[in-house]
Order: sequence, then structure tokens, then C-alpha cells
Amino acid sequence: MLLGHGMRFPTVESGVRGFALALVIALLTTPVARAFAWRIGAIDEPRARGLHQFPTPRLGGLAIVAAVVAAGLIWLPDDKRTHTILIGAAVIVLVGAADDLLELSADFKLIGQVLAAAVPVVGGVRVTDFTLPFIHRVDLSPPLAYGLTVLGLVALMNVVNFIDGVDGLAAGVCTITGIAFAIIAFSQFRMEPHAAGVLALITAGASLGYLRHGFHPASIFLGDSGSNLLGYLLGVIVVQGALKTNALVGLAFPLLVLAVPILDSSFVIAKRIKYGRPVYKADRWHFHHRFANIGFSPRKTTLYLYAWTVTMAGFALAVRFIPYSDHHGHFRAGWVAALVACGIGGFAASAYLVLVLEILKLKRFREFQLRRASTLAGEPAPAQQEVDSRVAHELETGEFVAVRLPSGER
Repeated sequence: MLLGHGMRFPTVESGVRGFALALVIALLTTPVARAFAWRIGAIDEPRARGLHQFPTPRLGGLAIVAAVVAAGLIWLPDDKRTHTILIGAAVIVLVGAADDLLELSADFKLIGQVLAAAVPVVGGVRVTDFTLPFIHRVDLSPPLAYGLTVLGLVALMNVVNFIDGVDGLAAGVCTITGIAFAIIAFSQFRMEPHAAGVLALITAGASLGYLRHGFHPASIFLGDSGSNLLGYLLGVIVVQGALKTNALVGLAFPLLVLAVPILDSSFVIAKRIKYGRPVYKADRWHFHHRFANIGFSPRKTTLYLYAWTVTMAGFALAVRFIPYSDHHGHFRAGWVAALVACGIGGFAASAYLVLVLEILKLKRFREFQLRRASTLAGEPAPAQQEVDSRVAHELETGEFVAVRLPSGER
């Protein structure tokens, strides 16, 4: 649909077409990016904290940015916001590509992230106000609006970058997230959220096209060029669309859909702070590393985390679409019960992955496991000092051997 002066009004149809075009372009250009990475030496060599065994090219972000820019120029509104969003995408890909090739210091990467985030913010993509649930609306002064939006975009770049440690995980999570964000954006009746919906579908399509080559066994990695780009795009989508709904959805929706990368980042940063290590220094404390530690293959790890993301996205959509109140302070018991049931499902999935699979380990529970394993194996119970030492090592490093019960005990 066209507005005045040839401006395109973003619709579901344009979003679907953008999704398809981005998917095809990414599918076709990813092998080109792979060949280019081999040629210039942007290669990820196997290392202790990595989960891959063979040298693998990076620069998957080049294919994704080509797909997003091409589809965006056709299907997004032809205005200043779109132009600055695409320019910012190009900037963050260049910074990420330089890091993939030269391994920049954390300071240089942060400067590049801030610069890329500032481009769309200056172009009008920023949070100017929000509503605190049950309290009041808060209007932000221009300096604060600029600063908080840049901070949020940089945070999401790093959140997605943190989970990009196993084949296809970041791209798959962003595909699921993009589709969920598009659904929420198109449920509104204003141009700006619809533009966010089109961008979300374009991002999902580009991620899915890359995923054909990036899923295990991956022939190319996203690299910092890709993971930072996807985090940047999701951040822009949140600011344009998801945050501009009612207060409860605005606060809960992005947090729920992005629960996997946000919890992973929060957990890892907390561990680094606890043990006095730099928050930017890579380690093996991420969720995907802990799955590997208990014997999960990269493919199984990725599929489990996809399932968790889908579960949380479903809960977020329930928050958006279930009519649990009449918007006048009166709640509908039946619909509230349905929403609570969805929440319990999301919590149960989270508890299963976090506790049962030992992404986080409870000290007493781990002690019980070790002693029971010795008993079942007919071995003498380990001394308390030995148990304490082993548990302390596991809690600090995240490296532990899975305790497996005999088949008759399972």
C-alpha cells in the first residue's frame, strides 16, 4: 500500500514478501560470504572454550546484512528511520567483520557498537516515554531518551553475541524471536509498529536463510558480524514496535521472548563478577557449554534451546492476546486462569532446563547425586572433604561429569 509521495505503508503482505526475499538472498549469498572468509583468513580456529573441532569461516553476517538491506529497501517505508536503521546495520557489520578478521579489543568493539546504535537513534528510533504498570506515564528528556536507547541496543547486541557459541543457536533463536515480534507488531493499528513487524519478518527470513548453512554441522559461523547485527536488529524492532504497546506487554514481551539469551548473559556475567574476572572475557560458563558438559551434542543442545525459546515466545503471545482484563481494572477469571496456565508451562520448561539439566547446579542436590552414584556403583561413599572440593570446582568452572544412574534406576 502506498501513502502520500510514494511512501509505502507496511502490511502483513509486505512483511511476508520481505521474509521470502530475505530468505532467498541469505540462502544464496551465505556460500559467497563463506568463500570470501576463507580467502581473507577470517577463520575461527578450534579452541578450548569452543565447541567446534575444525577451522570454520566466519562472516555469516555479510550474507544477512545483504538480505536485510535488499529486502528493507523494497518493503520498508522509504523514510529517514528506515535509512538510518539500514546504515546502522552496515556500521555494526563492518565493526563485527573487522573483529572476525583482526580480533579487536573489547574497547574498540564497544565503541563500534555505540556508534552503530547511535545512527538509528539520531534518526528517530528511540524510546521517548513509557508507562509504569499501575502507576503513571514517564516522559524522557532528549538526552536521557538518546542515552537509554543506545544503551539498550548495545546490550542486546552483546546478549545475542553471548549465545552465539554453538552451531545455529543465535540465528535460530533470532528467527523465532523475529516471528514472535512480528505477530505482536502487526496486532496494532499504527504505521510504526507495522514497520517494526516488516523488519522483524525480514530479519527472521535472513536468519533462516543463513541457518541452512549455519546449523550443525555449520559450514560458516555468524561471527561477530552476524551476532552483533542480529542483536542490533532485534533491539531496533523492540524500540519501534514491541515497546510501544500497553505497559504490561511493553515490559514483559521482549523479556519473555528473549528469555534464553537474557538469562544466559545474566548468569555468565554474574559468575564472572563473582569470581573477579572481566565481564567481556570469554569462558565456558554459557548454557550451551553446560549442555556439552553433560554430554549433549551441538544439535541436541540447539534444539532444546529452540524449544525453550518457542515456549517462552508462546507465553509472551498469550500475555498479548489473551483478554484477561477489560482494560478498566476488572479481571476475567477464566482468561486469567488460562494465562496462568501458560505461565506455569513456561516456568516448568525453564525449571526443567535450568535445574534438571544442571545449567545451574544446587550444591546440596549435587552432593546427593555424587553420594548416590557411589552407592549404586557399590563403591564406598566419598569423604565430605572430597565431595566439597569436587562441588566447589564444578560450581566455579561449570565443568563436571554427568552422573548417570544404572538403567534400572532411571
